[in-house]
Amino acid sequence: MNTLKVIKTVDFGVYLDGGEGREILLPARYVPQGCGEGDEVDVFIYHDNEGRLIATTLRPLATVGEFQWMQVKEVSAVGAFLEWGLMKDLLVPRREQKTPMQEGRRYLVYVYLDFVTKRIVASARIDRFLDNVPPPYERNQEVDLIVAESTEMGYKVIINHQHWGLAYHNEVFHSLEKGEKRKGYIREVREDGKIDVSLYPLGYGKIDGIARRVLQTLTRSGGFLPVHDGSDAGEIQSLFACSKKSFKKAVGALYRQQLISLEKEGIRLTGSE
Repeated sequence: MNTLKVIKTVDFGVYLDGGEGREILLPARYVPQGCGEGDEVDVFIYHDNEGRLIATTLRPLATVGEFQWMQVKEVSAVGAFLEWGLMKDLLVPRREQKTPMQEGRRYLVYVYLDFVTKRIVASARIDRFLDNVPPPYERNQEVDLIVAESTEMGYKVIINHQHWGLAYHNEVFHSLEKGEKRKGYIREVREDGKIDVSLYPLGYGKIDGIARRVLQTLTRSGGFLPVHDGSDAGEIQSLFACSKKSFKKAVGALYRQQLISLEKEGIRLTGSE
């Protein structure tokens, strides 16, 4: 994405200053209303089907350096074309496919700039674009996650578009979908470089997060919930997406802060009747 200045207006759009004497066309259908010479526009730059640089105010599903699940729109002799969110589709060359891609199916790909053709393309051989630099993370650091797949141990996730990570099944309290994006937290960077992540803040941060969830659920339920220390673990997980142990810690923290009262049949927001 670039912020470029309008340098010329024509019937079919405006030309933007691409630097080094280059003029890049922003077609009329993307020109913001009232935009004229001297104005700046946020645009995405790519090559059109004729090989010319062109601008659009649309944002693609992924830009260079990002991973994304995308659907195959068409397959040809040169490769597979993905629905990219633009007028132009995104090519995955045949050499960049782990297995032959099929029309209509979704694949996890990495978007990059091909240094030979100078075109933006994608690759399904994602392993070679991950774990290429040492993990710069600290324990409990908030990170961006993309769910890649479910394994026997847990969910494989991509961390900050740079590293593989794993969220263990016994610490995930609801199902995750392939391609789902969400925040996560670094649990541990192991000696072998593998990274364990959590979907919730660790330590007291985790309790605070679950405690907020308990308060929100109480509020939506009119101030009372029929759950307590003796409630079934499955019921607690269904209500709050956490383990029974974490629920008890969260309730204890809320009670000490006098935000809830503990009753024989459940928990109640302080002051609610």
